[in-house]
Amino acid sequence: MVKKAWKVIPRPVLETVLHNHGQHHRVPQPLILHGPRGVGKTTLVIERLLPEWNKGPHITGYVDLAQSIKDHHPDHNSSYPWSSWSNCPPPTLTNLRTQLEQCLESMAEKAVRRGTISSQQIFATMNKWHGLSTALRRIIESNKSSSNAVSDKLSSSVLWDRALFSLSARWNAAEIDGVLGLGNKGKAVSVEEATYFREAVVGLRLAKEVIKVQQGWRANAVAHLNRSGGYSRSLANSATDWPCLLLELLSQAAEIGFFQPKLVINNIDVLRRAILTDDSTVCASMYHDSFLWRIIALGVNERCLPIVLVTSDRSDLQISYCPICLSYYSYQAFLDFGFPDIFISRESLLTFGWTPQEAKLHMVSDYFSHSEFAVVVEVLGPNPRHLFELYALKQSNHYQKVMEDSGSTFEDIIDAYLSYLQITVVNPAMDIALKILQKFAVDARSGRIPEDRLRFGASWRHPPPIDNPTKRSEWAKLQLIDFVQSFVNAEFGLNYLADCSLEILEDPSAVALVEAELGWFAVCSTGSIFHSPHIAGYSEVSCEMACPGEDADELPTIVLVLLAPNYSWPLLSPSAATKGL
Repeated sequence: MVKKAWKVIPRPVLETVLHNHGQHHRVPQPLILHGPRGVGKTTLVIERLLPEWNKGPHITGYVDLAQSIKDHHPDHNSSYPWSSWSNCPPPTLTNLRTQLEQCLESMAEKAVRRGTISSQQIFATMNKWHGLSTALRRIIESNKSSSNAVSDKLSSSVLWDRALFSLSARWNAAEIDGVLGLGNKGKAVSVEEATYFREAVVGLRLAKEVIKVQQGWRANAVAHLNRSGGYSRSLANSATDWPCLLLELLSQAAEIGFFQPKLVINNIDVLRRAILTDDSTVCASMYHDSFLWRIIALGVNERCLPIVLVTSDRSDLQISYCPICLSYYSYQAFLDFGFPDIFISRESLLTFGWTPQEAKLHMVSDYFSHSEFAVVVEVLGPNPRHLFELYALKQSNHYQKVMEDSGSTFEDIIDAYLSYLQITVVNPAMDIALKILQKFAVDARSGRIPEDRLRFGASWRHPPPIDNPTKRSEWAKLQLIDFVQSFVNAEFGLNYLADCSLEILEDPSAVALVEAELGWFAVCSTGSIFHSPHIAGYSEVSCEMACPGEDADELPTIVLVLLAPNYSWPLLSPSAATKGL
């Protein structure tokens, strides 16, 4: 087969939803795009949406918060992880703040160049939320050329004008013109227009200086908060003042057909788990919550520019509170923020799902032969990431060497790929799942699990009553094996309504598999729950998958089944997804 470049497959349903959201200049809610890892969310945004969203009046800022995780990001010649970003070394909150703020500052400068943000607009917006007088005096008096003290009787607007003049004198005029592009050929503006633009640019710099001064006043309080582990909404909001001010300015500046800004934040869940290296700001989870809360408030109260949050997050599930959990953002966040409709949620499992027949239309003859594709679908299912990685492997020199061996077939490439997934994905994930189950046993013994959940019934309701790590480990292995075997027997699907099977949502093994990134619970339009492993045929990978490699010999063999033929893929097709949109 001739080597052919991999093509980006259009997703009409999902693209229509996102384009409709992005065509509005202001919206009442952010939109969250949430789906399994490896199905093409990032590719869709970068290859299909951003080019269209940066034409004409549209300007879109794109921030990938996982970009600084160097060991697992394509920008650093690595590949995205199959498991959660939470299993990777977390980035620093300082880096993530810088990424976000630089993106918004760049968008604000573009708005200034179009004349939609003025210095007075910046002042009016800041004056609505901040007391400016003291900070402006401090900035004016810090100017070495200012010899006299500033009068206490001056109004905030007068102080703002003086501070603008003071900051303009300190800032190189060529640098201001460089931001505006006034020195470029073909950028001819009148003196009045140039003055207006320069004043707006300096106004942005002044606003940042004011917020920096005010944050300095709260530095000791923030340091004490970080040490004590408490919570303060005012301190959390002070940490997000600058990005939220820029969002509000951009939202006010939005105008249909002239300036329509949008913001896409990829891997938003990484922000919640960032590490704090100093006391310059509040902890990551508090920063994350404050940022989202203020986006929600801006949308509800005044309308906000279209914001799309992309995530594959499935951790922090609270089964006891939310019986069907897919994502913190789409099913749990509303409890934390107290507003049931904070997000427009689109679960991309439904719109990204392919039936084997649909995948065959895109893949056969161009990338795989009919016989090769039949083997792939039988073993792995039509997952886009599996298909891409297998095609890349097929084009490699290793594949050519294997195929030169007279006894080798395409199935040998599948076996090699499954072995790779076993080592890099399944085994580490099962270790994590076992630790989660052992933690459940510890919580049950210490009384942190309600007694009603442990009163009678399945074996998982009876964890070891003694504090014995060996017993806990053995108990966890047995629970996981029993759960996996039961799901295999159920052909990886059940109708929880018809079968009255809501008890499965309390089983810690179900939660462990989801949090360990091996499973995915999807609520289909039929009202059913399906457990869809990332590796569709992962029961084929190894009969020892429910334990670490060193314990494999101690465990019985699990019945091997092929998931793809038994799994109801048509329920996850785009045609089914349209019913819920």
